[in-house]
Formats: sequence, C-alpha cells, structure tokens
Amino acid sequence: MNGPNLNMLGLREPGIYGNLTLADIETRLHREAEKMGVALDFFTSNHEHALIERLRQAAGCADGVVLNAGGYTHTSPALARAVADAGIPVMEAHISNVHAREAFRHTSYLSPVCAGVICGLGWRSYLCALQALCMLGERLA
Repeated sequence: MNGPNLNMLGLREPGIYGNLTLADIETRLHREAEKMGVALDFFTSNHEHALIERLRQAAGCADGVVLNAGGYTHTSPALARAVADAGIPVMEAHISNVHAREAFRHTSYLSPVCAGVICGLGWRSYLCALQALCMLGERLA
C-alpha cells in the first residue's frame, strides 16, 4: 500500500526518491514475489480514508501488508489505529532514510503498531519489507 504523492515517483525529487516510477517498483516486486511464491496486490491512494478502508479489507484476506504511508506516517493517528486493528502484520517501508531528513519525519505514528520498519534502501525497502513479512509468517506458522 502506498500513500500520498507516491504516484509521483520518478518525477518527484529523484535525488531523494530515485528515478523509478511506482509502476517500475511494482513490476520489480511482482518478479521477486513470484520467485518467493507469494501473491501481491498493490494499492495506492492520496486519500487517508481510502488507505484506512483498504487496510480493513486486507485484514480479511491478506497475510500481511507493506505500507509506505508517505506523509500520513507523520500525521495520521487514524491510520495508525487501522494498522493496530488490522490483525495482520504490517511492515512500514520508506524509500528514503526518514531519520536523515527533516525533524518532522523522525516521528511515526505507525512505527509503534507495525511489525517492523525499513527505510533508506530505495525501492529495495519494499523488497526487504516483503521478505520480512514472509519470514515473520514462517515464524508464526
């Protein structure tokens, strides 16, 4: 799941976020997921309520969620509540190292209710989060 402005990847601040589009990242992750034997469903929205609703839907049919909530990471207790209530592991992922950026990015409403946090690895943050979810699932099985 991807939050606000991530649909602008590849165009927006390539020095921070790289040159890959979200579609490029999705293609790469589908290829890696196939090797891992897992199915992926991508969802992107600039709207907080849509992300919350999608998390609630995922709770009934997914084994876990990789969530890059973009700016909502730092502003949305409502999204954090949806993560906490999901009943499935959620990995927080960020393309950039949020801890090396502006001070407001150092606070995450999501981190305390997520299974883990991965940031600063570019598009591979998503891949590492997916791999971590799979390992977590094996541990819980």
